Amino acid sequence: MELFEAIRRRRTTNGAFLPDPVSEEHQRLLVELAGRAPSQLNSQPWRFVIVEERDTIDRIADISGRSMTRTMAEGSFFSRYRPYFRFSQAEMDERRDGMLFDKLPGPLRPFTKQVFTRRGQLLMNTLRVPQTLGEENRKLVAGSPLLLGVMLDRDEYQKEARNAFYSVFSMGAAMENVWLATTELGLGIQFVSFPMEIEEAWAEVEDLLAVPPELELMAVYRIGYVPPERRRPAIDWVSNERKRPSQYVFRGTCATPQTGWDDVSEAGEPAERSAP
Repeated sequence: MELFEAIRRRRTTNGAFLPDPVSEEHQRLLVELAGRAPSQLNSQPWRFVIVEERDTIDRIADISGRSMTRTMAEGSFFSRYRPYFRFSQAEMDERRDGMLFDKLPGPLRPFTKQVFTRRGQLLMNTLRVPQTLGEENRKLVAGSPLLLGVMLDRDEYQKEARNAFYSVFSMGAAMENVWLATTELGLGIQFVSFPMEIEEAWAEVEDLLAVPPELELMAVYRIGYVPPERRRPAIDWVSNERKRPSQYVFRGTCATPQTGWDDVSEAGEPAERSAP
């Protein structure tokens, strides 16, 4: 696969993986390519822990599911990330960012736009939507043949110092290499984010991975081979759209949006856009 095609086809896999273990060859390749990323002064601050042990994956899956249920039931997820949800295809077509809130349980669909209201939250809780979402999340994580924990060296990642930015920037470059490589290898990848929403839940994950004091756990990803036909989860939202260059590129100064590139950008979109 050409690099440009891999970049355009990069997606987050929000559905199930095949049960097949990720080959050691592919594991080695992923971390090698991560290590090829740029870093300030060649500091290479990233560290990785590869997890295949079924008991550990199941326990992290339980933590993730519980975290999702709690944040959804309390309403903290929707209040925290409200700016990123879109409620119609027309709104998504105009904004071209965020998540399209297009797949909810049948009883909730008439109340989609009220999901951020107290009434909507009470209705969701009455219908046990947080529990349904949490269980779906638990099953997704538990069905992963491999988890990848990403850490930073605390000597490099000093939160109040300039090198904290450099370290996070470098880690992002390393994980983009991983993400693009999964596209080439027939693998899928997704950020296991919900334990991070609750401080004590994230501490549980750190304990399970035996993260030493000199390292800080920054993220956990689930990785596996994707099935030939991907099916959307029972409850889902999508994020296929990307902003046009005129919405995020300026010419000369930030007072002048770039013009004339939007049609070219649209022509470069991949034909298959079913997975976010």
